[in-house]
Amino acid sequence: MRITGKTKVAGIFGFPVSHTLSPVIQNAAFEEKGLDFVYLPFPVEPSGLKNATEGIRALNLVGVNVTIPHKESIVDYMDELSPEVKVMGAVNTVVNREGKLVGYNTDWRGFIKSLQEEGVSLRGKNALLLGAGGAALSVCFALINEGIGRIVLTNRTFSRAKNLARKLEKISNKTNFEVIEFEKRNYFSQKDNIDFLVNATSLGMNETDPLPVNLEQFPPSLYVYDVIYNRETELLKQAKKLGMRCQGGFKMLVYQGALAFELWTGEKAPVEKMKAVAKKQLGI
Repeated sequence: MRITGKTKVAGIFGFPVSHTLSPVIQNAAFEEKGLDFVYLPFPVEPSGLKNATEGIRALNLVGVNVTIPHKESIVDYMDELSPEVKVMGAVNTVVNREGKLVGYNTDWRGFIKSLQEEGVSLRGKNALLLGAGGAALSVCFALINEGIGRIVLTNRTFSRAKNLARKLEKISNKTNFEVIEFEKRNYFSQKDNIDFLVNATSLGMNETDPLPVNLEQFPPSLYVYDVIYNRETELLKQAKKLGMRCQGGFKMLVYQGALAFELWTGEKAPVEKMKAVAKKQLGI
């Protein structure tokens, strides 16, 4: 990669951000397309988010991705919001259009594309979702858009799950929502009717993490999705052992990144190259 005075700069805001695969994936994509761009990680503490966002303009960055813990709070610093962000209230991609900062969310579309690639249909189905943060919000928005019939929400902090349910009820009156205590996630009354389970918590990111849910308590037809992408989690291992269809967050990561790439460059993303680089980096 040759960096000159004409090289355009993109990046990612998060805290922490040292673990992110996005620089490897995006820089490989820029190189594959012969674009004079570079992508850098920016560790941004919550107290510095406003100044960092102003820095996108001041430094003339083409844009940034946004990850934990900034996806919702950065909304306040955008000049314009895409239609889905106006509904969701969470940004994962910022585009600098001649000094105007426009907030987008590509997470939910990346999630849908990862399921479509596996031939998974969600219309009219019942889902159990673990988590209540930015990832959970994006997943729920995707589920609603795909016509899911019912979403059961649970989170280690019960009040956060309740707050997410209230937000989702404003988004859709066609989907039914239920909130259960995290301690009841393996034994609630409707568990035998769950078709689709999503882990949108951080449980599983480390090898020592406990299982977020016991899949032996659920029907064998369950489809299991873990948004964690840095390793094959114990949840996915248990799903495979039980013969359940499953996938991790690898494809969601690539597809949301590909959509961000296209917003910044106006060119079609080299998705297969991005997948290959990510797989190599993850050793899968």
